[in-house]
Amino acid sequence: MKALVFITAILFYCSAFSQISENDPFQEILKFQMELTKQFKDTTESPLPNEEIENFTGHVFFPVDLKYRVEAKFVKTPDAQVFEMPTTTTRKPLYKQYAIAAFNIDSVEYHLALYQSQSLLEKEEYKDYLFLPFKDHTNGFETYGGGRYIDLRIPSGDTIIIDFNQSYNPYCAYSLRYSCPIPPDKNSIETRIEAGIRFEEHE
Repeated sequence: MKALVFITAILFYCSAFSQISENDPFQEILKFQMELTKQFKDTTESPLPNEEIENFTGHVFFPVDLKYRVEAKFVKTPDAQVFEMPTTTTRKPLYKQYAIAAFNIDSVEYHLALYQSQSLLEKEEYKDYLFLPFKDHTNGFETYGGGRYIDLRIPSGDTIIIDFNQSYNPYCAYSLRYSCPIPPDKNSIETRIEAGIRFEEHE
C-alpha cells in the first residue's frame, strides 16, 4: 500500500511541474528531489523504519546533469504479452511491456523497455502510467545494488523524455518488509548512469 502512495506522490509532483519541465528542467529536478526527501520525513509515507525517520536529513543525489535527460524514440509494442515480473519476494505482479525507448548517451544508443502495471490499469488515474526499472554500472557502488526506477506517463507522440536525474530507489533499499520488482535483464544499461539518487550499501 505504501508503494502505491509513493507512486501517487511522485506522479502528482511530476504532473504539477510539467510546465516547469518544458522551460526549466533544473527546477523540475530540484523539486523532485525536495519532494522525495519530504516524503521520506513523513511518518505516514516513509519506507524508513520509524527509528530512522527522526534522524533522516535527506537523500544524496548525483549532481544534476542534463546529459542524462534524454529525448527517446518511443516505439509501442502492442503484441507484447502480459508476464509475471520477479520481485524481491515471492510476489509476482503482472506487467506488460508497453513500448521500447531508444536513446543516445555519449553517442552510444541504448534501448529500454517501458512497462505497464496491469493492476494499476484498474485505476483511472494510472491508465497512462509507465514504469521504467533499470540497472547500470553504478549499482552496488554509488547506487543501490538492486537498480533504480523512473516513473513516466504515456506521451502523445512518438518521443518521450526520460530524465535519469529523477531516478529513485526501490523501497527495498530501505527496508526488507517491501516487495520490489527486479529490473529485467533487458533493462541493464552497459554504462554508468551518474544521475539521480545515490545510495550507500550497508552490510
